[in-house]
Amino acid sequence: MDLRLATPDDAEAIRQIYNREVLGSTVVFDLRPRTIEEQQAWQDDRSGAHAVVVAIDDGDLVGFGSLSAYRDRPAYRTTVEDSVYVHPDHQGRGVGRAVLAELVEVATARGFHTVIARIVGHNEASIAVHRRLGFEPVGVEREVGRKFHQWLDVVVMQRLLADAGGERPT
Repeated sequence: MDLRLATPDDAEAIRQIYNREVLGSTVVFDLRPRTIEEQQAWQDDRSGAHAVVVAIDDGDLVGFGSLSAYRDRPAYRTTVEDSVYVHPDHQGRGVGRAVLAELVEVATARGFHTVIARIVGHNEASIAVHRRLGFEPVGVEREVGRKFHQWLDVVVMQRLLADAGGERPT
């Protein structure tokens, strides 16, 4: 499996993975699938300091992840939020872990201080992957989402990143 930054040519494959989750799961809180134009704009919004990383296996895009601005106010500029999605046929094979590890490396290299993950409360696999990569739970937002006629909690996890000298903040 190869990991690399996404290109505009990846937009349709990313959109297909994402829209499958929109339509069939509660791991994403969107209710309407993205159009190709919306997908391209989403990727453009994550250029520069932010990033979209893709996992390629045998020429197929099998997963992706992104670093997005955590909040729009300037004091949050050194904090990013991660998102990771894996095609269902490739789940349980380490794709999500590899993508998340790469996102942490990219965030560190680009000078971010911390990465936040906001994970739907019942997604134990994502919570476990984040925990294995050094994220710690910092809270639970109770019943903040509603999809498929159910209230959804969000588990908030955080990882402080190493500085340029390799030291982790205390």
